[in-house]
Amino acid sequence: MDLIEIKTGKLTEKGQVVIPKSVREKFREGTKVAIIAYDDRIELRPLDDVDELLSCAYASEKVLAGDWDSKEEDEAWSNL
Repeated sequence: MDLIEIKTGKLTEKGQVVIPKSVREKFREGTKVAIIAYDDRIELRPLDDVDELLSCAYASEKVLAGDWDSKEEDEAWSNL
């Protein structure tokens, strides 16, 4: 991917950032984005473009706990 432009924004008290119009115009309204947080930056990428290898980043312990945090699962793994 080529760098198209660099713009600045400001993070609000509520954690919101306005994406400059010139950048927004490159995407369709309603486009779902992946929010990828690194130690030194945050990336917004169209969800369709996110590599399959990163898909596990969406799965957090809290999300998976509904399926995995059960008495049956604990018993299944207790003898390993």
